[in-house]
Order: sequence, then structure tokens, then C-alpha cells
Amino acid sequence: MKVAVVGATGMVGTVMLQVLEERNFPLDELLPVASARSIGKTLPFRGKEVPVIGMEDAISRRPDIALFSAGGGTSLEWAPKFAEVGTTVIDNSSAWRMDPTKKLVVPEINADELGPDDKIIANPNCSTIQLVMALYPLHQKYKLKRVLVSTYQSVSGTGVKAVKQLEDETAGIEGEKAYPHPISRNALPHCDVFEESGYTKEEMKLAREPQKILDDRTFSVSATAVRIPTAGGHSEAVNVEFYNDFQLEEVRELLEAMPGVVVEDVPEENRYPMPVNAHGKDEVFVGRIRRDLTQRNTLNMWVVADNLRKGAATNAVQIAEYLCAKKGILEGIN
Repeated sequence: MKVAVVGATGMVGTVMLQVLEERNFPLDELLPVASARSIGKTLPFRGKEVPVIGMEDAISRRPDIALFSAGGGTSLEWAPKFAEVGTTVIDNSSAWRMDPTKKLVVPEINADELGPDDKIIANPNCSTIQLVMALYPLHQKYKLKRVLVSTYQSVSGTGVKAVKQLEDETAGIEGEKAYPHPISRNALPHCDVFEESGYTKEEMKLAREPQKILDDRTFSVSATAVRIPTAGGHSEAVNVEFYNDFQLEEVRELLEAMPGVVVEDVPEENRYPMPVNAHGKDEVFVGRIRRDLTQRNTLNMWVVADNLRKGAATNAVQIAEYLCAKKGILEGIN
């Protein structure tokens, strides 16, 4: 089993290597792939230093799986080339997510849709993943009508440059900026670029991707995405209107039974999800579960996850694990 990690030196790529090692993924050969300036460097994996290689070299070695986290342009150019040699690509960029010919997968929800012909598989947006993990079991029971979500997203979702900006500003250092305004002691209602509608691309990902993952266009999602000065972990205030009424105790039971979801909802003891506690963990944490007192059949909840793990790297590795478990999907696996 050969696994390539494309963008291995980047923020998500580094976590992908970490998750592969932590979960003891059944690979025999790791192929870390990065841009020309990183070729020849080494990365630690399972107690060894593994050399970084380039795209062409990686393709020539015909990996079984390629985990991509190198940006949309890179994915559009190179993912098909990997697919042509029989590699199954799991792509973390936005390049393929809304392509009607590509599956958009959260393993706990829709991995069973995957088949041998799916050579490029899209990993959803980080904010989408944690949202649908909480929505899915409730949608199955009560049927979603409308979702309002406001996000509180960490700077790590933007990348290394944004993390450095926050660190510099906190230390009082003048440095390079990832954002048009200060992020320290601030909140920016500006994630990704603005579209003609007045919404940002991040907000429109949250509007469109859940419908595709849940295979249901009968509900709507309206989002406001905000960047806050936390180094890791995304939080979401979620207001959900259902077609059918619910009981809060049953809502908690459904969430507790959902694989990968942890209910943390004891407000009288100050226990509720926070990004500082979700850091380094693969679960999605849900709390502040309560009725909306202003509207029928409507629920409020607070959803938190580590955006670099379940929101990106872990979800991609879980897709790869599913492919390995369903041995017929990947050619060359005995």
C-alpha cells in the first residue's frame, strides 16, 4: 500500500502525516509530495525521516491513495493525472466539492456511496463537516427545514500566515498581514472573498455543501462566517428549524449515538464545547442544546471541532480507511 500526501509540508499536510501515524494507517510506503523548493527535505514518520518528492515522481510510483491538501489550482491540475494512473485521490481543497460527478464525503454519513469508479473524492469544507455531523442524526428523525449558522473560525483555517499575524499582533510585533484588519482582539466577519450576493465564498460553501452531503435540496442553510483570534478550532452557533417537533432528551440521545459526536451539555457546571478543549481531538462536540423559544420546531446548539483534524486531515484519512476496509474499491489491495 503506497500513500502519497500532496502538500505534505503545509499546515493540513503536516496534520495528515500525524493522523496517519496516530491511527496506524495500513500503509507500506509513504510518499510526501510538495513543491520544488521542498524536494529533498525530509519529514518524520514512524521513527524515520522520509524524503519529500515532486509531483511527477509521485505519479510515476502509482500510489494507491493520494491525500491532497495543496490548494484548488494544484488539485485541478494534478488530481486527474494521479487518477489516470489508478490512484484514488482524496482532495481537501474546494476544487471538486460541487462537481456533480464527484462525491463529497463525510464517512460517518455517506461513505457507502463510494465505488471503484470514484477516483477523485472531495473532502468537505472544515466548517461544513462539523455542521453536518451534528445535523445528520437530527435530519434523519425530524427532517431539516432551515438552518441558520454563525461561525467563529480560528486563524488556522486561513493558514500559517494568519497564525503568524495573530502571534505578531499579540506580541506587539509589526509583521506581514494575512487579513485586511488586525485579528488580535478583533472579530472579522470576512472569511474568504466576497461574492456578488454579499456573502463570502465560505458562507456559500456552508449553504451548498450540506445539501450535497445529505443528498437533500429541500432544506436551506444561511450562514455568517466570522474569523476570531483563536489559534485552532472552529465554533458554530446553529439554529435549526425542523418539519417535525422534537423532545430535547431525544435530541441528546440521537447526538450521543452519532459516531464521532460527543455531547458536552451541562451548563450548570460550566461544561460546554470550547475550541481550547477540542484541540488535537477528532470528535465533534455539541452543547448548549435548547429550544428556540421564539419559533416552533426549532433548536439551538453550539458545535465545536478541531478544524485541522476532523475538519480536514482526519476526515480525509477516515475516507482512506473506509476505502481500505472495502477492499474491492481500491485496485491492488488484497
